Amino acid sequence: MRLSRYFLPVLKENPAEAQIVSHRYMLRAGMIKQQAAGIYSWLPLGYKVLKRIEQIVHEEQIRVGHIPLLMPTLQPADLWRESGRYDDYGQEMLRIKDRHERDMLFGPTNEEMITDIFRAHVNSYKELPLTLYHIQWKFRDEVRPRFGVMRGREFLMKDGYNFDLTKEDALHAYNRHMVSYLRTYERMGLTAIPMRAASGPIGGDNTHEFLVLASTGESEVFYDAKVPELKLGDRAVDYDNRAEVAAICEEFTTLYARTDETHDEALFNAIPEERRKVGRGIEVGQIFYFGTKYSESMGATVVTAEGNRVPVEMGSHGIGVSRLLGALIEANHDDKGIIWPEGVTPFHCGIVNLKQGDAATDAACEALYKALVAAGLDPLYDDRDERAGAKFATMDLIGLPWRITVGPKGLGKGVVELTSRRTGESEELSAEAAVARIVEIYAAHR
Repeated sequence: MRLSRYFLPVLKENPAEAQIVSHRYMLRAGMIKQQAAGIYSWLPLGYKVLKRIEQIVHEEQIRVGHIPLLMPTLQPADLWRESGRYDDYGQEMLRIKDRHERDMLFGPTNEEMITDIFRAHVNSYKELPLTLYHIQWKFRDEVRPRFGVMRGREFLMKDGYNFDLTKEDALHAYNRHMVSYLRTYERMGLTAIPMRAASGPIGGDNTHEFLVLASTGESEVFYDAKVPELKLGDRAVDYDNRAEVAAICEEFTTLYARTDETHDEALFNAIPEERRKVGRGIEVGQIFYFGTKYSESMGATVVTAEGNRVPVEMGSHGIGVSRLLGALIEANHDDKGIIWPEGVTPFHCGIVNLKQGDAATDAACEALYKALVAAGLDPLYDDRDERAGAKFATMDLIGLPWRITVGPKGLGKGVVELTSRRTGESEELSAEAAVARIVEIYAAHR
């Protein structure tokens, strides 16, 4: 993409309404525009990152054998009356009537609808286990939406639902989701800590939240200092091997890590004092095992090998896709702007032309641009007739991990400058070597 042809409405000043870093930078970098309280249009740069995150989530769900589908945003209220949640959910649910005076709602979650789909089509234990998921826009009518996409009313969410014959099978599905989520967040460059949490209106006895440590987080968290050091890395995982998956879950949940809702002071004080940490965290996902809470009330049953009909064991598992953009920025920024991890960056690198209109400089930038595209990468070429300082400021603000700077002085020596946004370090390389370096860096993120 050439910046002269792109829609990137950057702002020079910090918007007065933005209280936290991610909200400020998303507005300043032209990623979003507020349309109403807690409701945003996603402009091209923000939408590009959103799609990168969504793709990683899809890939990791499909890797473990989960099946995508898509359910509607509007749901009939009768389904929620069956489960008993229609009146219990409270004012966060946006309730509406259609022209025939039928009660409808804008879905905040989909346990009832997925259970309805299951009971209509699955009858035998032989069709289990089954995990279905989708990525879809949700709406919760927050009383005080704030912090941009971190606590908006409309949000993009991945929610998945497992159906199993036994509790043991369902707990394996729970563990499988935990491990797949750990890999998902690591691919995005995030350390998301699974913490024992409260279940809230979804219900169930077993639940973990995944939290990214950040001073602007809405939850107070208590944890062992060794927890953020745990990494799944590139280890191969057999998701059908129950013992292997359970062992990874044990590795990541044995050390103390809890939100304020489930904090146990006695257990916390048992940690060596130098390792006791108190901070704040941003919730970016949650997994639940809730047994037969929905299957019993809604009649989602299967026939067993013995011919008995039993309610299925269930769980639900969510990732806040749009919220992740805010969490990523909160964890990756400086006073100049965003610093995107390579796994989610909207463009793989920026190309800055220091002397637009100079024949040699223009030609070198064009050659770089074409070489990167030919290698399957997505560069952003700043070909505007702007001063160098303005171009650098834009690149720093939008946070591309790598920048190639091309100018007459460097070309006279046969080099371009490759700069890391995260470290600020630069090195001079031939244009061919710079392209090869960028290709090598991103090979690890495919």
